[in-house]
Amino acid sequence: MQFFDAHNHLHDPWLEPHLDDLAAQLPALGLRRAVANGTCEDDWPAVSDLSLRLPWVVPSFGLHPWHAGNRSPHWLDRLRAALAAHPAAHVGEVGLDRWMLDRARPDDPRLAGLRRSPPDEQREILAAQLALAAGHGRAATIHCLDAWGALVDLLEGTPVPARGFLLHAYAGPVEMVPRFVRLGAYFSFNTAFIHDPRKRHAATFAAVPAERLLAETDAPAMPPPSSSRPHQLPPAPSGETINHPANIVAAYTVLATIRGLPVERLADQLALNFQKLFGPA
Repeated sequence: MQFFDAHNHLHDPWLEPHLDDLAAQLPALGLRRAVANGTCEDDWPAVSDLSLRLPWVVPSFGLHPWHAGNRSPHWLDRLRAALAAHPAAHVGEVGLDRWMLDRARPDDPRLAGLRRSPPDEQREILAAQLALAAGHGRAATIHCLDAWGALVDLLEGTPVPARGFLLHAYAGPVEMVPRFVRLGAYFSFNTAFIHDPRKRHAATFAAVPAERLLAETDAPAMPPPSSSRPHQLPPAPSGETINHPANIVAAYTVLATIRGLPVERLADQLALNFQKLFGPA
């Protein structure tokens, strides 16, 4: 089977010590293409370098809402330049995030040193990036936490890419799926959704139209539960679990079960969907 990872961060420093092994392992396991998402100006060069080193990596450049408050005055020009240098690149990871404003702890280490961008500022930055993606014919990959209503309202009033956009690790209401579909959304099932005691994610991904399904790891983040983690890496220096990008296989297996399909048939559909959104190899 062939596998396609619609969203990850293979350039992340946590994976850097393992990249030589991963570069050999992942294609051997059947991974054909993977979208590596930059989240801030500082990591866009690493995404670029990785995509030049590994031809199966699809580069994507974006300003994540967590980093929006620390952007430089020239961030949008730099994003335009990154897209111009990589004609097959896309825009992401971008989005809206109320979690960091309303529910994140003041001392959350993931947000250390970051100015938490307020909602109006986040919307302005997201709209600018969606317009850039639409104008350049690129897909967009969208992060959303606790802001689904604000996101759909923005998408209905902003130019969006004609080829579509990805709602990565979609955790919004199942009732909103048709509304997002009409706007051009694809929805990716994440490895962390494998353990879902309330089965909420299963109900959502059973309702997504087949032609809008994708799967992702978000590696090195969002690992599957240990009981469903066929591939493992040593922990990060902080002791946190690192999600091995080969766990995309587990995401396919569980998503096929949710859909009531042989995994081979699901893999064929996801390959077609990936190419429609992110383009052929």
